[in-house]
Amino acid sequence: MKIGGNRKQKKRLNADIYVFAALALISFILLFFSTLSFVVNFRNVGLSMFSGIRGGIYGVSSQIERTVNSIQELAVLQREYVELTARITRYEQLERTSAEIRQENYRLREQLGFSEQIRYRHIPAEIIGRDPDNLFSSFVINKGKRNGLNSNMAVIAFQDGIQALVGKVVQSGQFESLVMPVYDVSSFVPARFASSRYDGLVEGQGNSEYPLLMRLISKRARDKINFGDVVVSSGIGSSGSSGIYPPEINIGRVSRILYKEYETSMEVELESAIDFSRLEYVFVIDTVRLDTDAAAENESED
Repeated sequence: MKIGGNRKQKKRLNADIYVFAALALISFILLFFSTLSFVVNFRNVGLSMFSGIRGGIYGVSSQIERTVNSIQELAVLQREYVELTARITRYEQLERTSAEIRQENYRLREQLGFSEQIRYRHIPAEIIGRDPDNLFSSFVINKGKRNGLNSNMAVIAFQDGIQALVGKVVQSGQFESLVMPVYDVSSFVPARFASSRYDGLVEGQGNSEYPLLMRLISKRARDKINFGDVVVSSGIGSSGSSGIYPPEINIGRVSRILYKEYETSMEVELESAIDFSRLEYVFVIDTVRLDTDAAAENESED
């Protein structure tokens, strides 16, 4: 009895389901053809869903695009930075070069002004060679025989507003010459004190860092010599003849007085008037005065 009752209940439930499905289908059809509101709502739901998906895709793509653009802008900025850095470096080099050129022009104008004041025939020259180890005190200049240079011609320079003696030419080639400076151990320059006019002989000690020595000074000059006194070339050669070095060329200043009672003469140490470590330009001269040449020209015209 129970089994038969269960079957009847299942059949009744299935029938109710079929009836419900049929009624729902009929309601859907009626609703579709009457107002179409369900379809519209369905479309709205689909639109909203796809709009969200589209918004997400757009946001991600926009972020990726911004990232790519940022990377490209960073690369452009990096390239511009490198170019600007290189340009600044070039400008700094040009500024340094310009400053060096201005400084060199100033030095050359200074030398030109000094050249116009020299009373002797002279040939301007530039030092182009030095001994880096100071084993040899001589140096090389860029003028030679083709420029009128010969051995035993005096060499002077203009430095810090002072006309000073550098040395003499000891060897002359066609295009270059060798100069022996006054601080060489083989250099001997007849000299005198600019104020007291006592004579002596200036010798070198082989190095520009060592003081020059002025020997053979009369002991009578002891009370006439003071620290800082200027010593100049005397212009006197052997046997009283005209020497290699023209007169009144600055050599140095007294830095120390050496006096011994038992010696027949006295000595002094001199601080050189030339700073040889920064000497660049010199003038090679002879002892023929320009005014003598002018007088000769006037006589020839008469």
